[in-house]
This record gives sequence, structure tokens and C-alpha cells, in this order.
Amino acid sequence: MKLHTINTGFFKLDGGAMFGVVPKVIWNKLIPADENNLCNWALRCLLVEDGNRLILIDNGNGTKQSEHFFKHYYLNGEDTLEKSLNAFGFGFDDITDMFLSHLHFDHCGGSIRWNHDRTGYETTFKNATYWSNARHWEWATNPNAREKASFLKENILPIKDSGQLKFAEEGQEIATGFKAMYANGHTEAMMIPHIQCNGRTVAFVADLIPSTAHIPIPFVMGYDSRPLVTMVEKEAFLQKAVDNDYVLFFEHDPYNECCTLQRTDKGIRVKDVFRLSDLF
Repeated sequence: MKLHTINTGFFKLDGGAMFGVVPKVIWNKLIPADENNLCNWALRCLLVEDGNRLILIDNGNGTKQSEHFFKHYYLNGEDTLEKSLNAFGFGFDDITDMFLSHLHFDHCGGSIRWNHDRTGYETTFKNATYWSNARHWEWATNPNAREKASFLKENILPIKDSGQLKFAEEGQEIATGFKAMYANGHTEAMMIPHIQCNGRTVAFVADLIPSTAHIPIPFVMGYDSRPLVTMVEKEAFLQKAVDNDYVLFFEHDPYNECCTLQRTDKGIRVKDVFRLSDLF
């Protein structure tokens, strides 16, 4: 098995929204904001190469939304999903499994693209099984008022229409050494992939822990639908992660791809930070 970091660029979100009740004087030292209180965040995905399977976890914002939509998020950087896949010798048609941690636009927007004459939509990965789960699909297709702006029907419904959608069960082995736990604080039944590779467990922590700055238990996003649940889930996950020396892979951290953990007098904190390619 091989693991590859797939960078799809950066986007900006309000720092206060990303850190919830934590004061700016604290979080701004970790992830500095610009003059508009916006912080720059990575859109980092993970590619799992395992025999004849090529599993992509999340796919960024995509490119089909309007200029009006994207102007709110200040997309920046030179990386794209296609360029990053090409760098490892792969293209969209090589992906066999498109695993979606959840269906917020910055995680699944690349799932669907315009067709050739822009009269409708088509799946970006025509040969892939698209993985979600029944609980989250129901949540995303009948969204609550708090999350409605993050669940875009053009990112979601064409997946089902394509016939490529498949629902996973919690703990189901999607591929050898590839399972996912569910977390319900950020959104209903978000999936956190755990991948066994070269004797290590790599956890793709998605929006349970968006960055190393979010490791302290109270550092919870204002975007979370159930922040107190996130705190409980995060604490349980971190205890298991430090006990088993997990490698945490961060989707949104603008500086750090991965880290390991250690116990300190202040609680569980970062031990080492590194690039995925430094480890595997």
C-alpha cells in the first residue's frame, strides 16, 4: 500500500468561525488572520494506492461553482486536484473509489463537474464507486437551516443519479486495512477513515480536528452542529490515538500535513509534525 498527499489549493474562512468560543488573542497566534479576520486553510486530500484499488478521500471544492460563490472563499494557491493526481501518474478515470468523509462543499465539490457543453452535470470519476453512508446522506439531502449553505444539491444529487453511489456501514472494511469511524458533532455521521499502512494507523481526521491548532479539547469550530458532542468525540479519539501512536492526517491545516501525539501536563498535544512522504 502507498499513501499520497493530494493538495487541491487553499481557501479562506473566518477565524472566529473556525475556533468557536476560543478568543482571537489565543487562536490568532496559531493561525494568523488577515485584515478581514480570514485565515487561509488547506484543501488537502489523501490517495490510497492498494493493488488494483485507487481510493481518493475527499476532493476539495471543485471548479463548477459560480464566480459569485467562490468570491466568498478566496481560493488561492497553485495546486489543483487534477495536477496533484497527475503528479503521481494518475488521472480522474483511474480512481476506483471516491470516499467522502462528509458532503460539505469543501470536501465533496470535486465529485461532480459540468458536462462537455455545460448543459448538465456528470461525475468527475466515472469509474469510481462513491462512498457515503445512509445516515449522512439523509442529513445532507434534507439539510437543517444551520448547515443548508454547506450542502449544495449540485454536489450531491448527481452522485445518486449516476448509479455510482454506495453506502458504507460503520466499521465496514472498504478495502484491506481501510475502515471508518463515525463522528456526529460536526455533522451527522461524518466518516473518519483509519488506514493500516506499514504497521501504522493513519487517521484522516477531516473536520473532527481540522488542524493541529484544534487538538485542545475546547478548540471547536463554530460550524459544528453539536459542539459539545465534538468535544466528547475528540477527547475519546485523542486518547485512543495517543495510546496507539496514530498518525493524524489533516485536511485543513495550512502548515502541517501530519502529526503524532503525546500526553503533557496540559493534556494531549502535538508530539512531532511531518509530511506524509517523510513517513511512508
